Amino acid sequence: MSEKSVSIALTQRQDYRFDIEFGGDVPVLTTDESVPLGTGLGPTPVQLLCAAAANCLCDSLLFALRKFKQAPEPIRCRMQADIGRNEQGRLRVQAMRAEITLGVAAARLQHLDRALSQFEAFCTVAQTIGQAVPIDVAVFDSEGVRLK
Repeated sequence: MSEKSVSIALTQRQDYRFDIEFGGDVPVLTTDESVPLGTGLGPTPVQLLCAAAANCLCDSLLFALRKFKQAPEPIRCRMQADIGRNEQGRLRVQAMRAEITLGVAAARLQHLDRALSQFEAFCTVAQTIGQAVPIDVAVFDSEGVRLK
């Protein structure tokens, strides 16, 4: 049973370019496929998938750290999706990698190990995608030290 529902509306503008309406005061987002299918005037569906997973992971990490009244800002993330062909020759996202970088040195954050051990489990989007596509997550502090 669903606790909540999220709805968006997609309207084709031209060829592979669509407007996505989120409702309320959220601005419309235009998406497009890359050349040669589209014109590349907006993010592709795979880029949106990466953005959704990366955003959710960062939100979860921020929430986990703020529970301990920590300030890791500004958080940055680079997400990569590897695309290849499946057994039927169709393009699929085969793996994803997230590199999250905190805005401060690890030494400035209390309870960091605890937050790092649990934040991924609370990420709705990455946990859902991860059931079909492996997602590797690495976390670094502002000095480039790998924490996870």
